[in-house]
Amino acid sequence: MHIIKLNAIDSTNSYLRALSTNVPLDDYTVVVAKHQTNGRGQMGTHWQSQDSKNLMVSVFKDVSFLDVDYHFYISIVVSLSIYDTLKSFNIKKLKVKWPNDILSEDKKIAGVLIENVIKQNQMQGSIIGFGINVNQKEFTNLPNASSLHLISGKLFDLDEVLHLVLSKMKYYFFLLKEGEFDILISTYQDHLFRKNKPSTFKNTEGVLFSGFIEGVSNSGNLQIRLEDDIIKEFDLKEVTLLY
Repeated sequence: MHIIKLNAIDSTNSYLRALSTNVPLDDYTVVVAKHQTNGRGQMGTHWQSQDSKNLMVSVFKDVSFLDVDYHFYISIVVSLSIYDTLKSFNIKKLKVKWPNDILSEDKKIAGVLIENVIKQNQMQGSIIGFGINVNQKEFTNLPNASSLHLISGKLFDLDEVLHLVLSKMKYYFFLLKEGEFDILISTYQDHLFRKNKPSTFKNTEGVLFSGFIEGVSNSGNLQIRLEDDIIKEFDLKEVTLLY
């Protein structure tokens, strides 16, 4: 495993992607930054973080073994890796908010951004970015954000958290390579935020509607049970789960 540590960078994902265009990357090439000036999240959002308080990481993973139709399982692997890591540190009331935010006590403590490299409809590599709020104590204008420190009252060693996430990631990617899709998706769905609970959603037109989360499809679509027990699938661009 090759770990590159940086003091400051615009985005670890952008850095790793640029690096991959110049040299072939080894499996599990890791970039860690103390500070990001332009950290990116899902759907064009920005990841805010205080210097040297949190984990901001990107990992290159060879996923050429994976069929392109199962790309969402990369997200499942990363979500479970972070979930298990935080559980091992006794962080309580953990859930995975679809597709791959990690919550504790309904507050966001980790987010994931995955950028896959696909050539001729074949998976090649994946740049897996994740941020974990570790020792940060204040979040300005982010009422739904928290950190491991705020939840537990403890200070954490960033390297210890990082290496445990990477260890869990290797384990879950091993299961994925072995084709253990059922184990992975059932475990993921067991941890899904608001599963089988009445929830409020917003569609692309801004219209609110109610339903129950049933699970996710192999392609990563959220399966919602609507009125009259109709189950409809939505992708990430079509629906937002409101807190």
